[in-house]
Amino acid sequence: MKKAMLTDLDVNQIQAILPHRYPMLLIDHVDQVIPGKMALAKRNVTVNEEVFNGHFPHNPVLPGALIVESLAQTGAVALLSQPEFKGKTAYFGGIKSAEFRRVVRPGDQMSLKVELEKVKGHIGVGKGVATVDGQRACTAELTFMIG
Repeated sequence: MKKAMLTDLDVNQIQAILPHRYPMLLIDHVDQVIPGKMALAKRNVTVNEEVFNGHFPHNPVLPGALIVESLAQTGAVALLSQPEFKGKTAYFGGIKSAEFRRVVRPGDQMSLKVELEKVKGHIGVGKGVATVDGQRACTAELTFMIG
């Protein structure tokens, strides 16, 4: 059976899928979702984020952990969009081979893509890529556990 593609999800629609809320909701828009397969999202990085008060205040850089979490939330949208996981929570089961290639700063818009390679039972594995202006900022293999 072909999965129905969802497009153009705003923050209210994202919050209907993810349990995250401010300050931990780290994606602003979902461009496309194929439930159980893939999601494309955007995150607008702003200087108003609290993390920049303490993370290199005179040289603001988005922490790598928050880039990976943004990818994880994108992958969680792909997983939790499946009817059998509606209303559930996707937890980290693991982060493998995360690599950082570009600094992300206030004013940047991250494009986030996560492709789920395997979903078996309540475990999913996916590969994520975060880019800014077409330049790769981060890649990671993520494992999700549905609770």
